[in-house]
Amino acid sequence: MDHIRREIFIKATVEHVWELITRAEHVQVWFAFDGAEIDLRPGGALVHTWKEHGSFRGVIEQIDPPTVFSYRYSSVPDEDPRPGYQTLVTFTLAADGDGTRLTVVESGFDELAMGPEQQRIHLQGAADGWAGGLSALQEHAATVCPRDDDPAAN
Repeated sequence: MDHIRREIFIKATVEHVWELITRAEHVQVWFAFDGAEIDLRPGGALVHTWKEHGSFRGVIEQIDPPTVFSYRYSSVPDEDPRPGYQTLVTFTLAADGDGTRLTVVESGFDELAMGPEQQRIHLQGAADGWAGGLSALQEHAATVCPRDDDPAAN
């Protein structure tokens, strides 16, 4: 297996979810708890920081607001992504009833410059990170996104 795929439903508009995944102040709440930086443009830099893991750098590949956001992501802390030491993370957002279906795919684990067992361990760590992060994203969205059924939002 060379990729991770996670899909969640968030009861918020596509535009609101887009803000949650592309603005550093939100990403720091639900994913990169010790710091996030995002230069939101193709070729722009992205950094996610965790005290226990270090800072992981990325380079933005694609931006198609508000439906597609992707970046190359370093598999090594404090280094820029490069062939053999990067994965590709792609977020896809789609309207779904009264909310947004968010799909995240991280791919390229089989191209990492490490043995199969290390690739498997890296993939499992990333899978665990996305599981926790996306759960936290749903919780964050519930606290910051206006809801259609909330009279105060109208």
